[in-house]
Amino acid sequence: MVDWFMEQQPIIRIGFLLSMVAIMALWEAFAPRRALTVGKAYRWVNNWGIVITGTLLTRVVFPAGAVGLAFFVESQGWGLLQVLDMPFWLAVLIAIVVLDFAVWAQHVMFHAIPALWRLHRMHHADLDFDLTTGLRFHPLEILLSFGIKAMVIVAIGAPALAVLFFEIILSSLALFNHSNVRIPTAIDRFLRLFIVTPDFHRVHHSWYPHETNSNFGFNLSLWDRMLGTYHAQPQDGHEGMTIGLNQFRDPSWERLDKMLIQPFIGPADSYPLNRRPETEDESEQVVRKASAGARRAGSK
Repeated sequence: MVDWFMEQQPIIRIGFLLSMVAIMALWEAFAPRRALTVGKAYRWVNNWGIVITGTLLTRVVFPAGAVGLAFFVESQGWGLLQVLDMPFWLAVLIAIVVLDFAVWAQHVMFHAIPALWRLHRMHHADLDFDLTTGLRFHPLEILLSFGIKAMVIVAIGAPALAVLFFEIILSSLALFNHSNVRIPTAIDRFLRLFIVTPDFHRVHHSWYPHETNSNFGFNLSLWDRMLGTYHAQPQDGHEGMTIGLNQFRDPSWERLDKMLIQPFIGPADSYPLNRRPETEDESEQVVRKASAGARRAGSK
């Protein structure tokens, strides 16, 4: 059975991805959480364009992918999980949890280091929040993220099956928790005890720095709760909150060509975690100050 999964893994991953896209798109159409501010067709064409660009670049640079790397690691007996005596199912479970924490920690790092924030902020510059936001990452960030994940796979000796499961879970939940869907409050309250829900993660896409620098999880919600980065609700409410950044407010920045050059445009000092405001008032002052700076930069 495991061998069959490994042989069919490209088809399985694409099948899960397309299924989740269809499910969340229908859910967004019939039960949206917020009204969109930019034309959906315009955003989707460009967001999917950046997804395809990043995917193709990753395949060129890392043709074997994460699962292929894990296959090689297993064959060489590298990594901690390959030398410890434990049941295979436990090694798979541990690898999935460790990889999830690594993604959380990497996400925090991309907010904490200004140079990395320049790459990551394109994800946050989306003026709306829907399923395509969950796949919208700058190609250079995707390459760097793959390199970090590869180091974790080698270090822990993650089984190939665990990496396959993790990749499916990560892409599926990223589509889910970035989606513009309405979930009853009681159900959301229960789900977010375990996983990241759309209302949980939407706070992270607020334009207030103290909210942007919270709720970093993609899969398990426990990391933010345990490590002090959990923010329950946006201060302006989910319907009233402003999505995006103080920079790149013009919808023209949603074009594929402009998304690709965003890391090289304007200041990068208004959101990084290492300059996190202490209070909400200070956070609002940062937004106003940086917005003025961004307007001046854009007018030059």
